[in-house]
Amino acid sequence: MTKAELIELVHENAGDGLSRKITGDVVEAIFETMAESLKDDGKFAVPGFGTFTTKHRAARTGRNPQTGAAIEIAASNTVGFKVGSKLKGEL
Repeated sequence: MTKAELIELVHENAGDGLSRKITGDVVEAIFETMAESLKDDGKFAVPGFGTFTTKHRAARTGRNPQTGAAIEIAASNTVGFKVGSKLKGEL
């Protein structure tokens, strides 16, 4: 699903109360809030859906698949997701 498709579905489910523009602004605000929460707290939980958390990946040595040469992969931060029990039961 694309962001545009998400906005369209939310707009349809919201009824006549919101314009597409306002619906798009709300969806964008939700994603911005999630990102800020992950930056500040390292966690964003939606009960019944799941929990997003930040994770640190340590630096490591990898291999170039074309040459087989060893390369250093820098440390980085990433986001993990743990599915909630309600959503897991629906899948």
